[in-house]
Amino acid sequence: MDLGLKDKVAVVAASSRGIGKATALSLAREGAKVVICSRNINALNEAAKEIQNACGNEVLPVQCDVTKPVDIENLFSTAEKYLKQVDIVVCNAGGPPQGTFENLSEHDFSWAIDLNLKSTINFCRRAVPGMKERKWGRLIAITSISAKQPLDDLILSNTVRAGVLGFMKTLSNEVAVHGITANSVCPGFTATARIKDFAEKLSKIKNLSVTQLYNSWERTIPAKRMAEPHEPAGLITFLASEAAAYITGTAIQIDGGYIKSLF
Repeated sequence: MDLGLKDKVAVVAASSRGIGKATALSLAREGAKVVICSRNINALNEAAKEIQNACGNEVLPVQCDVTKPVDIENLFSTAEKYLKQVDIVVCNAGGPPQGTFENLSEHDFSWAIDLNLKSTINFCRRAVPGMKERKWGRLIAITSISAKQPLDDLILSNTVRAGVLGFMKTLSNEVAVHGITANSVCPGFTATARIKDFAEKLSKIKNLSVTQLYNSWERTIPAKRMAEPHEPAGLITFLASEAAAYITGTAIQIDGGYIKSLF
């Protein structure tokens, strides 16, 4: 299927590893011009080389901390300087740390809001005016299954990611008339470096090995395995495509059946 992505310009946040990197690679394979960003410049440059070697497409790496509006402005202005416009925005950020209500501070909640919710708002705020002018755009937020089915010990993620769903749904209603779609993707347990880091920290709290934690999570998934990063990346790429022009305002989980609700 031709997804109509050739020469579209995509900005993918937090794309030096994990689902973000897999998404940038998937979009590049479809012919999109990809701008990737991360706080870690070394990891970012390495990811750019890997994507370029795999696809032959030039990739533009821009160092960016998504909690800083000045960095977001630099990211978009750099993309526009070299590639003229931004057609697709994939909002993404590492998740906030685990913890319970009583052991997390007001600062922890404020930082989580900046990291996941405000960064999404600021990416969209920067992208929407140009998309409206061109009557075409794709806004996609990577959230988590925790936005639909809260997970234990992840009150920060449960709170702010649900906020992202509310923001994206409301925004989708406002921009649809301009040919812009806005959707959220809610990955379940996915075999990334971040889930490994999370498991290592949780193993010390739960007094379980990382393998035991992985096994316990996989038992709760009907598919009996974690996703690979390319699987949510494939969904995101489709939502960015011309073929998905009539899909907007959705929050789609890709979780191997983990979420139990009908909606």
